[in-house]
Amino acid sequence: MTYTAPPAPERVEPPEIGDERATVEGFLEYHRTTFARKLEGLTAEQLRRRAVEPSSLSLLGLARHLAEVERSWWRSRVAGEDLSPMTYSDDNPDGDFDDVDSADPEADLAWLVEEQDHARRILAERSLEDVWEHPGRADKTVRWVLTHVLEEYARHNGHADLLRERIDGAVGE
Repeated sequence: MTYTAPPAPERVEPPEIGDERATVEGFLEYHRTTFARKLEGLTAEQLRRRAVEPSSLSLLGLARHLAEVERSWWRSRVAGEDLSPMTYSDDNPDGDFDDVDSADPEADLAWLVEEQDHARRILAERSLEDVWEHPGRADKTVRWVLTHVLEEYARHNGHADLLRERIDGAVGE
């Protein structure tokens, strides 16, 4: 049986009137769903397809990278869980992007959803003003992490647009 990426959840527009938290969380959810829409219906081979030589950029690589972003910022840093990266290491710093040929797309996309769910729970338990220590760098607030993760999705959704168009001509918002 050939793997096909699942349908994305319904995309909800961010609130046009709301406080800071509702607005920024709304935009993050919007961008998470937008990314999922770029993957839906694609086969494992299509998810692995590279952008252009010599780039290792692919939709599956982006999904693995975003799972690492969610995991490292929310679970490792904000929640203080002692976790190691899943797809890269000091010896293989771009493994999230480079190692997609041997990766399991079904497992990796399920992992991204799982990390997003962890992030939602962690964020719900904290104030935007909560501060945590970032070893070797300045302290950060939950507000900073929320904004940074939103920025990661927004930036990578632009990459995903181009990759998806190259794969099957689909364009969208």
